[in-house]
Amino acid sequence: MGEAAVKAAKVAGYYSCGTIEFLVDSDKNFYFMEMNTRIQVEHPITEERTGIDIVKAQIKIAAGEPLKLKQKNIEFRGHSIECRINAENPSKNFMPCPGTITGLNLPGGNGVRIDTAIYEGYTIPPSYDSMIAKIITHGDTRNEAISKMKRALEETVIEGVDSNVDFLLKIIKNPNFIRGNFDTSFIEKEILK
Repeated sequence: MGEAAVKAAKVAGYYSCGTIEFLVDSDKNFYFMEMNTRIQVEHPITEERTGIDIVKAQIKIAAGEPLKLKQKNIEFRGHSIECRINAENPSKNFMPCPGTITGLNLPGGNGVRIDTAIYEGYTIPPSYDSMIAKIITHGDTRNEAISKMKRALEETVIEGVDSNVDFLLKIIKNPNFIRGNFDTSFIEKEILK
């Protein structure tokens, strides 16, 4: 997939940070989905696995600086997982939940990264995306990254508004998710049943 993504960007003459997305079937065949000429919300996964600050690289490219990285020199290490924390109610068809955060505890520790701007007293407006934070975990193995995410979600407290934290915790604890046995129907079959 990496080679196909690089080839597509070269053929298109694209020179900046971007994301090419694929879907993979059970036989490991992959299919092009889309290309975004911007950094995706999932970029911390790549940053954690490579140690490369992608946002910084994008700004340097936009300023006319040459990209000093070569694909062959990029090393991936460990595993990372990202959970998007949304102010929404999963039991009400993921209805957005704007309002004021009256209590907040965000997790921390080794291998836990939080990307957010929320704070206790912050008012979530009704006119924007409901994502209020991202929790990213990194470990040497997938199971270690899952274990850190489980702990991080258990430590997360957001009061005053509904959030999807418990819903995400249900996913991260699911035996099929832990085994890597999931597909695009996973949420419907395993979590919302």
